[in-house]
Amino acid sequence: MLAFLMSLQALGIDTMLPALGDIARDLGAPDPNDRQLVVGSYLIGMGFGSLIFGFLADRFGRRRVLLCGIAVYCLFDFLCMIITSFPAMIAFRFANGMVASAGAVIANAIVRDKYEGDAMARIVSMIATVFMVVPVLAPTIGQTILLVADWRSIFGVMFTMGIIMFCWVYLRLAETMAPENRQSLDVKRVARNFRIIVTNRDAVGYVLGATLVFGGLYGYINCSEQLVAVHFGLGEKFAYVFGGMALFMAGSNFINSRIVETHGARRVSHTALLVFVVTGGLQWAAATYHPDAFWLFAPIMTVNLALIGFLGANFSSIALQPFQHFAGSASSLQTAMRVGGGAVLGAIVGSAYDGTARPLGMALFGLSLGGLLLILYSERGRLFRRRKGSIPQVER
Repeated sequence: MLAFLMSLQALGIDTMLPALGDIARDLGAPDPNDRQLVVGSYLIGMGFGSLIFGFLADRFGRRRVLLCGIAVYCLFDFLCMIITSFPAMIAFRFANGMVASAGAVIANAIVRDKYEGDAMARIVSMIATVFMVVPVLAPTIGQTILLVADWRSIFGVMFTMGIIMFCWVYLRLAETMAPENRQSLDVKRVARNFRIIVTNRDAVGYVLGATLVFGGLYGYINCSEQLVAVHFGLGEKFAYVFGGMALFMAGSNFINSRIVETHGARRVSHTALLVFVVTGGLQWAAATYHPDAFWLFAPIMTVNLALIGFLGANFSSIALQPFQHFAGSASSLQTAMRVGGGAVLGAIVGSAYDGTARPLGMALFGLSLGGLLLILYSERGRLFRRRKGSIPQVER
């Protein structure tokens, strides 16, 4: 259930990719790069929405807030289906992304309600394994819909899936938040929790480090259709190429779920981040000296995507460890920083698209290197340590 909740977000991104050209053309987008805004506005909206739902879930409980979020998600899918102007599409996509964030934020809080430590990283990674199957299938689903209908039908499919998800949660999800952990919406308490979350050294480097790494990932998503379909000339094969690369990300999440309790979230993620820096540099070099070589771009990008599977769930779990007593608020703010900041960086990377993969390669290398420095800050200069016992908990 939690995996499919999070998958609603990915559906809102990846099913759109084959249709971006059609949407931009039908709604009169003036610039070819403007098509990226259909995805970029949704991602930025997810970041803003993440600031809201965790705090509401800490006050009113996980189940009630989640059901409200799914209902409004369905509403905006319907509005996007009937819209007739490009600026309105971007506005509604932003709003759709905001309410879509409820699934990911509250899913993380539910897991934190029930697990901690490496066990939590294992569960999050298992959820992410199912979640990551969506980027494999979603572009093909979008492409298949376009064979028999227009792009509006893609929003119709997402609307239907939202209704199904609402019914599943309503019938099957029990409240997981302990009554004694409910938080008030007092402004001073919220501000205090914000300050604690963003100044906790054990957590903040992982949040900001993930923000930089995800900025490179979102940059790839934003420009992937132009890069693969147009620059490398693969056309309608784009959906299969994108899905095939994403399949390795799903596989690495599954592998992570099997090894993280044995080796530790820190050891696994630190190793993956170091390799990510190297492969980012290789992508930059390949795009500089062999800009038209898809046979170089594809395997390097596939490795980068696979490494995300060893970074995302582990970084998220490590960053949430100190905040058991207000996990919803912590998940909300941390997700906002990761997704919102990553989306803004991704939009900048995507807008720098110049007909080659060079700006993307530069971003993958530079952002991951910055992420490594932030992890070193949180770890006080020492990588690969496996913490013994529990991380000290921040009290309410």
